[in-house]
Amino acid sequence: MAWVTGGKHFGQYTYEHWFDEDFEARRVNFMQKEIVRLYVDYNKSVNDTMNGIIGTLSQAEWEKPLGGFFPSVRSLCSHIYISDFNWLKRLRGFKSFAALNDPLFDKSYSHKDTLFENMGDYFSARSDMDSRMSAFVNELTDADMGGMLKFTDPHGKVQEQNFGGCVLRFLTHEIHHRGGISVYLDMLGRDNDFSSLGQVLK
Repeated sequence: MAWVTGGKHFGQYTYEHWFDEDFEARRVNFMQKEIVRLYVDYNKSVNDTMNGIIGTLSQAEWEKPLGGFFPSVRSLCSHIYISDFNWLKRLRGFKSFAALNDPLFDKSYSHKDTLFENMGDYFSARSDMDSRMSAFVNELTDADMGGMLKFTDPHGKVQEQNFGGCVLRFLTHEIHHRGGISVYLDMLGRDNDFSSLGQVLK
């Protein structure tokens, strides 16, 4: 354990805190928990706002090919949902989480699947997924964030990675794909400005 005296404060912490290696590990875990809580709240808030705009699309606009790897608003929304679903299913391999103990996760989806022919079905599933993600994050502990997750990736390769890092990876995946949805909404003539993190920073 490395101590540096002097007592100068950084917020609520002193030099002694910042150079106590055990405390540093606890501080990192605490910060990870705060960050994942921020991201899950951010995702839900932005998804709600974004989906209000998507709800103004016609069925033809929902499915219209617009040129990207995921070619339509529908396919992007489907990809985000499937990725969230598969990550939550994967994270169940770390330990039992009450929020994820549901027959829903007996299903299997490929990243090549496109769901939600009907926008109403998508809105319902997205709202349910955001609630499950929030409940999952509420169950996380400091010890969880420092643990290791062993899983098989979509290419069949066995991985072992920091659990907290996997949670952050999972929660941040949505962000760049929502950028794609924003571009598509521009192309479809819909004003949109739904991505600000400021809406959950109070």
